[in-house]
Amino acid sequence: MSSLWFNLAAIGAGIALLVWGADRFVLGAAALARNLGVSSLVIGLTVVGFGTSAPEMLVSALAALDGNPGVAVGNAIGSNIANIGLILGATALVVPLRVHSGALRREYPLLLGVSLLVPVLAWNLRLDRIDGVILLVLLVGITLLMIHWARHGDSQDPLATETAAEIPEGLDTPRSLLWLALGLVVLLIASRALVWGAVGLAQAFGVSDLVIGLTIVAIGTSLPELAASIAGVLKGEDDIAMGNVLGSNLYNLLAVLSIPALIAPTDLDPEVLRRDLPVMLLMTLAIYFCGRGLHGRQGRIQRWEGALLLIAFAAYQYWLYSETG
Repeated sequence: MSSLWFNLAAIGAGIALLVWGADRFVLGAAALARNLGVSSLVIGLTVVGFGTSAPEMLVSALAALDGNPGVAVGNAIGSNIANIGLILGATALVVPLRVHSGALRREYPLLLGVSLLVPVLAWNLRLDRIDGVILLVLLVGITLLMIHWARHGDSQDPLATETAAEIPEGLDTPRSLLWLALGLVVLLIASRALVWGAVGLAQAFGVSDLVIGLTIVAIGTSLPELAASIAGVLKGEDDIAMGNVLGSNLYNLLAVLSIPALIAPTDLDPEVLRRDLPVMLLMTLAIYFCGRGLHGRQGRIQRWEGALLLIAFAAYQYWLYSETG
């Protein structure tokens, strides 16, 4: 019984530190990029998305190194499901989302395309180093493409304006580096605690690493996006809220999922293809049609659509529970 409480305490502490560490890491990275002359739109499309996926990357790397690739795979896929169902759903319930950014409209097809590619790579029920290399090459290519769009796009894009407003003035390079380094150290400690507690909990209850990765770990590593998204919409920064999710989901599939493939190639549980990837695809299609907007309609997610996303997320969690209970 005492080990159970230690595992729960490690998970709780890990999640709390992840939220704080991710916030400091993104703040330091964004301020440093601005001080180096990087445009606000480039920061919003790449730096912030990469930073908000840093918890998932570190958790997946540590899980794969510890011989628990199921946690890493579940974390990548489950975080995308949580980002859409839990985070966008809860955010839209607080304030209906309106997406104005042209840059984000270009990002939707990229996310949908990558989301369709992953099941193709996973079709043989194995994630190997070739798959990891493919995902990494796409990561570099898509990042360069988004930088190109940002440099040649509208400097007054709402995402650029909102991102610039979020970076504190007067945060010089030494202090930016300090926050960046401190955030990274805290993220490493938090990731270690979360992986240790999650694996211990899985062993205690006899559930698979995959399910723990899809539930506790995925939700825990997605909480930084939840905090950032709700804070954004309360300040009228809807594009930042949506950009956090789109960028994080792209990096989850391209960077986070490539980590276990490169570190510890592994066979996949058939449930990944039967259950988890289809749910992720349906969630991605939902925000593609709602958030991107069709036939000139402004992208938006209404409260009732947010409620449906939350219900879908809760139903998925119940599905996992019913199959492992």
